[in-house]
Amino acid sequence: MLQQTTVAAVVPYFERFTAKFPDVRSLAAAHVDDVLRLWEGLGYYSRARNLHKAALLIQQNHDGVFPADAQLLQALPGIGRYTAGAIASFAFAQPAPIVEANTERLYARLIALSADVRSTASQRTLWDFATTIVPKNRPGDFNQALMDIGSQICRPQEPDCERCPLNSCCAAFALGQQRELPHRKPRVPITAVDEICVVIRRRDRYLLRRRENGERWAGMWDFVRFEVEASELEHLPITTPQTARTSQRSLLTAPQSPLPDKIRCQVQAQIGATVGDVVAAMEFRYSVTRYRVCLKSFLCDGTLAANEIADGTQWFNSAELAELPLSKTGRRVVEWLTNRVT
Repeated sequence: MLQQTTVAAVVPYFERFTAKFPDVRSLAAAHVDDVLRLWEGLGYYSRARNLHKAALLIQQNHDGVFPADAQLLQALPGIGRYTAGAIASFAFAQPAPIVEANTERLYARLIALSADVRSTASQRTLWDFATTIVPKNRPGDFNQALMDIGSQICRPQEPDCERCPLNSCCAAFALGQQRELPHRKPRVPITAVDEICVVIRRRDRYLLRRRENGERWAGMWDFVRFEVEASELEHLPITTPQTARTSQRSLLTAPQSPLPDKIRCQVQAQIGATVGDVVAAMEFRYSVTRYRVCLKSFLCDGTLAANEIADGTQWFNSAELAELPLSKTGRRVVEWLTNRVT
């Protein structure tokens, strides 16, 4: 859970997750939808699927006993070299090295690494250094101490070198380069993206599809959603209220406004549904990796017969939507549907 996520965000998820799945056996016996539902909002949902797959493999290949060896740990889905080293040293007192954001910065300064820290050669150098220094005695405490120094003292900006217990052996400090190192390539600029979400309703039920492998949020349920060019939005039957100040805005639509033909065709190509006119609309913005997305959602009545739905799609009522594993943005759409005036 701590991969790609802060401790403060993880704590309530961890408590709920371990209350539901207190051991490997209970996690392996769970349906993946239950795992994803408890993960909802943490993002990077492949971590949840990999955690479930790892529990199944531990049951099948290790008699339900969690491996203690770093090499065996790396053979499990979702466990890379850093996570394997953290588990092996923290949980099993194995002298395994770790390199993560805080120790990467600390090590780069200690050895005055001038190259881009994310390059293959630099990563090899940092891992070799970490392997050399990790002790056999209390390796977990040692690794945790270095992570804490990196987090609290050897900070990205304004490192507190005078208070650092390692300043006497820090090459960057000796050279006066602690504020310049480590070197990284510039961040990729933010890209603006426009998305359309088409909510297909039939009486009190809504049509959703399970996102496939290779898609963002694979394995989660979602409404019909796809990217569009900004020019396609110019002809949508909406206006934005001038007084809207919140991140989520209801959009004004003309009564029984039709969606543009191009969007109707995209919906039909994706799930085989023919959609009716727009009943209501809403937009909000969200960020994912290097993308800043503007999502416009349209509630439409569908004309799809129950036996005509495409593979991977299913009708759900409002109560069932509350139990489905959805992305954070999908949950916001559900909240809009629940709270809007019919």
